[in-house]
Amino acid sequence: MAEGVLIGLDAPDDAAVYAWDGERALVSTVDFFTPIVDDPYTFGGITAANAMSDIYAMGGRPLFALNIVAFPADLDPSILVDILRGGRDKAAEAGVTVVGGHTIDDKEPKYGMAVTGTVHPDRVCRKSDGRAGDRLVLSKAVGTGIIATAIKAGKASNEAVEAAVGSMLRLNARALELARGHDIGAITDVTGFGLLGHLSDLAHASGLAATLYAQDVPTLPDARRLAGEGHVPGGTRRNLEYVTPKTHWNHRFAETDRLLLSDAQTSGGLLISVAAGECDELADALRAEGHEAAVVGELRPGVTGEIEVR
Repeated sequence: MAEGVLIGLDAPDDAAVYAWDGERALVSTVDFFTPIVDDPYTFGGITAANAMSDIYAMGGRPLFALNIVAFPADLDPSILVDILRGGRDKAAEAGVTVVGGHTIDDKEPKYGMAVTGTVHPDRVCRKSDGRAGDRLVLSKAVGTGIIATAIKAGKASNEAVEAAVGSMLRLNARALELARGHDIGAITDVTGFGLLGHLSDLAHASGLAATLYAQDVPTLPDARRLAGEGHVPGGTRRNLEYVTPKTHWNHRFAETDRLLLSDAQTSGGLLISVAAGECDELADALRAEGHEAAVVGELRPGVTGEIEVR
């Protein structure tokens, strides 16, 4: 593999992998967004975890990061200090050094990171590596987009907030490490396009169709109730509209269930295709370490990218 050659964009959103030499490939990604929780320090930590997620989804280890900041000139600078401190501490948890960044004046605060990591060229995880018969293991519960919307409206319960924040702050590093001990195929992380969107993308890239076991998908506390009350982000509704033509519902699922499966996630979990004989072992190992993990479906021959929800 030639030095410095792009070896593929078969990667999670906003990520790319470049060859470096025979033993190392560079993985780069960038992500940033507006605050989704009230506490600036927590927001910084969530944003950093989210930015590093694509590196883990590619099978890599993040090394260093650059901050991306937009901040109003008339807002208390201590808020920005807390945001950056939260990002720095979460990066440090991952063994990542924040080496600098760039700040601009903007009407609304925004924060994120550009992250660079490494992976052995032969160990790059791709979303096109799924195999017919693989089972699908999800390492985190869904519902963060709905709960974040309810937080902004002041309607989320303490239990829902605590569960969502804890999930978003959890790095995907250990989930990747545990997956590496099994016969895995494709990996992607579940973020802005929701579980159905990212599953369809993974299946399409692998030349396969998928079946999703809706009743087995882990859901954050109160997310279903909040969705039923209308606390649904616009991105989630757009996701559902996008995946509807390629999704076959073999049961009359309520709209809240469809929205949950399409919910735009922040710092969501890894969606891992694994040999059928090892899926329960992987899910058990993840749950043993505190992940809200479950076997949620399978890959199968069929129209590429289509999903049957049952």
